[in-house]
Amino acid sequence: MMKKILITGANSYIGTSFERYIKENYPEDFQTDTLDMLDSEWKEYDFSGYDSIFHVAGIAHADVGNVSEERKQLYYKVNCDLAYETASKAKESGVGQFIYMSSIIVYGESAPYGKTKMITEDTKPEPANFYGDSKLQAEIKLTPLQSEDFNIVIIRPPMIYGPGSKGNYPVLSKLAHKLPLFPNIKNERSMLYIENLCEFIGLLIRNNEAGLYFPQNSEYAGTTEIVKVINPKIKINRLLNIGVMICSKIPGKISGLCNKAFGSMVYDKAMSEYKSRYDRYSLTESIEKTEGIGR
Repeated sequence: MMKKILITGANSYIGTSFERYIKENYPEDFQTDTLDMLDSEWKEYDFSGYDSIFHVAGIAHADVGNVSEERKQLYYKVNCDLAYETASKAKESGVGQFIYMSSIIVYGESAPYGKTKMITEDTKPEPANFYGDSKLQAEIKLTPLQSEDFNIVIIRPPMIYGPGSKGNYPVLSKLAHKLPLFPNIKNERSMLYIENLCEFIGLLIRNNEAGLYFPQNSEYAGTTEIVKVINPKIKINRLLNIGVMICSKIPGKISGLCNKAFGSMVYDKAMSEYKSRYDRYSLTESIEKTEGIGR
């Protein structure tokens, strides 16, 4: 039976990618509609008849270093309160499932250069800033809405990347194309290719799941390894590691950027297992698809 999905939040990277992925891969199984959440008109929209609400409206991670109190409150209003209002309306309208996109950011920053942060099922969330906290507060608010006929799904993905993605990946891609040399760093990151995520969400909807999920690619990624796939001509030089080590010791923004690029932060792989396979693309394949290599 065809499942009807309402994507709440127009023009988001994840929402538009999911819609396209479903149309290209499962046009017989799912029907998707999108609802703009920018003004209060969404409250008049009829949610009844939908099997699942996929909630992607939110303010993405920005530079959190210098933000006004007013701006901070907007994060909570959009990432937390709006999600709760949408889920409450979905429940009242007889929708069976609500999917909320949280983030690995609820666990705080990555480990500094040279160290590894391994997140297990026992790791307690410890947001490092208001962005992470706004996501965690939404989770706390949403969880009690779970009932026998209304399933709440919370997804805490690691860094998501793919063609046209925003955030850290395009910055790294730009550097890989511009720099002649790159350090030889052995670090590990959990990452998630957008189409692997879309496949996973499709499975959660198909199976009407509930609960907390941690999808990731089947392989951990290293920054140097990614750069080599993006630009095979780049020269990898171990001597540059000294510069990375020095930068990681400089207090403030420089060490922060260095740790973000070369620190390690992973989910224990056991947390990300699911009864059906969703990692359709390997790390190398996914980077090649992102970069448009070999098409």
